Amino acid sequence: MPSAGLSTRRAVQLTALLALTVFYAAQLAGALLPNVPVFIAASVAGLALDLYLTHQQPGLLALLGKVRFDVTTRQLLRDMLIVIGLVRIPDVPPDIERPLTLLLLAAYAAHFLCQAVAQFVRRSRTLPILTRNIDASDLRLTIAPPRLLARQPSRRLLRFAIPGTVGLMLSASLSSEVWGILGVGLSIALSLGGAVYLGTWMLPKKRHANEQQALAWLDRWLAAYKPTVGMYFSGGTTSAYQANMWLSTLAQLDGNPIIVLRERFMVQKIEATDIPIICIPKVAHLMHLEHSTLKVMLHPANSGKTSQVLRIPTVKHAFINHGESDKLSSCNPYAKAYDEVWVAGPAARERYQLADIGVDDRDVVEVGRPQLSPIEPYTGPPQGAYTTVLYAPTWEGWTNDPGNTSIILAGENVVRALLADPGVRLLYKPHPMTGSVDPRAGAANLRIQEMIVEANSKRSGERPGPEATAELERCARELDELTTTAFRPGADEVEKMMLQSTPEADRAERVAAATAAWEAANWAAFPEWEHQIITGPRPTIYTCFNQSDLLISDVSSVVSDYLSSEKPYAVANTSGLSEKEFRAGFPTVRAATILGPAAEEIPALLESVRDPSKDTLATARAELKVHLLGPSDPPSMTRFNQAVTDLYDSTVARNERVARRTNEIPGQRETEAQEAAEEAELEAPVNGGTPSDPEEADQVTA
Repeated sequence: MPSAGLSTRRAVQLTALLALTVFYAAQLAGALLPNVPVFIAASVAGLALDLYLTHQQPGLLALLGKVRFDVTTRQLLRDMLIVIGLVRIPDVPPDIERPLTLLLLAAYAAHFLCQAVAQFVRRSRTLPILTRNIDASDLRLTIAPPRLLARQPSRRLLRFAIPGTVGLMLSASLSSEVWGILGVGLSIALSLGGAVYLGTWMLPKKRHANEQQALAWLDRWLAAYKPTVGMYFSGGTTSAYQANMWLSTLAQLDGNPIIVLRERFMVQKIEATDIPIICIPKVAHLMHLEHSTLKVMLHPANSGKTSQVLRIPTVKHAFINHGESDKLSSCNPYAKAYDEVWVAGPAARERYQLADIGVDDRDVVEVGRPQLSPIEPYTGPPQGAYTTVLYAPTWEGWTNDPGNTSIILAGENVVRALLADPGVRLLYKPHPMTGSVDPRAGAANLRIQEMIVEANSKRSGERPGPEATAELERCARELDELTTTAFRPGADEVEKMMLQSTPEADRAERVAAATAAWEAANWAAFPEWEHQIITGPRPTIYTCFNQSDLLISDVSSVVSDYLSSEKPYAVANTSGLSEKEFRAGFPTVRAATILGPAAEEIPALLESVRDPSKDTLATARAELKVHLLGPSDPPSMTRFNQAVTDLYDSTVARNERVARRTNEIPGQRETEAQEAAEEAELEAPVNGGTPSDPEEADQVTA
């Protein structure tokens, strides 16, 4: 269970912290008494525990680092206690203490030298840009240095300290300086050797292009590729889904699309695509796009860095959002910063006008929702023994509005009512950001998952054979091979950039086929009676739509998207409004069954799903679908592509007008000056003298 796992992890961390304290205390006691067995055992055990923490408990190490008790401090304390022990143990000759202490200091000097070289190498391997799906061989990219040497100083210090610690313990037990000198000397040699080996990455053979060369290459690539439309995205680690939902649409556009990112980690967060990806972290380098053929930039989300790209005067920007709902975030005042706001249908246009946030109605363009094409239409009531219900609550959002998510006030009641019906199969898919703002949402999410696990333990029935599981594993391997790049553990971002070069010509088609095969195998591998908890990126929300007979959600884009199927849906009302006020305030729920926090309406809702004669909202769903998503003819993809073309043409025309206004007079003056100079050259005396007529002289000067 999730909470049990969390409790276990905390217990392990507390035990490790207590053991670390005990080992240091025992080492000090063994040194002062002196007690050689206790001293040696505590010293070795402390080092072993530190190695365990470094590999298995990074969270505890981060906490220790915050209180200034990092790995270097711990190792230094351990070595100081060893020196004290050597001084206090009577059998150890006093003349070996000084050389061993000096060697220990030399070992730390070698460690910090290696760390300095590692830092220098890491900086030299930091390019001003990162790419995917682009041949960047001209940048002379190379493989990364060993991770232990370049990017793991804590592990390097502990591992390289093992020979020294063992040698000093042998010197303490055998009363001989030889073992300590050999051990610490080996530690010094490891650090110095690591520094020398790292230094080879600064040689011309292993050094890639510098910043100026990389930016010049970017200009050349942009000139050769001639991008026409880009998708700009910036966000946190959990927000990549906002961009990923637009990948298929972007790939179908006419022209040459690109994806522009701002955070380096986001390069690997973007799902499999053949579209060229460029990450430009610095705003100064972002301005290189100004001189390219890029004329349209699409924005699926707002971010603090959006204002930086809006400075580019040669590009027009359209806000496409990452989904539409009746929440306030779907008509953010920031939208007026864009040249156009693209929405699905008339409902969103009305939403902007009612919000009165400064968005001109002439700048709102209805394009539909092109990525909804995989959603299958309603074909009638459930035909099997089970009614599949998808519960997909949204997250809590950045405000304190209790109506943002149902998971806190109603989630457990909704799930409890669904699990109480023996004819229901539940698919639970919470928003990936659930609990990121309000801990109550995260706690409710964990409790709901526990309820589902417990309900499954009380169900039984026929399960698919082992061949179904084997087929799912095979399809997963095939899909992973196509959609992920196998990086060795030590690969850095430059090496990954080198490996993620131009994709194969037919990769997109093979990915689509492999995805369809995996989805079919996934649903076939689970019994139809078993509830499922879906928290990963696969299966996608649209695949869950196709499996479900009913959706229960909140006021979110999930509802608008689900309406494209015209299947029954319900929305939880935890806003405190009456049902009448709730329906009036949120157009997306006008064709929904409204659930209160207690979810008492679920039995009747399930009955209407199973018996279409009791479904009184079917006509309303069909009408609301057009109102929210626009007409089905022409197709949404056609309208979206036309919107891109129109905005591109508008940008080109605007740029030409600006060029004429800003260059007409200076250009004319330049031409006149050139003509005057040519005339003066023709009329000047052959001997190089000055004109005889003063008026002529004035004309030449002018």
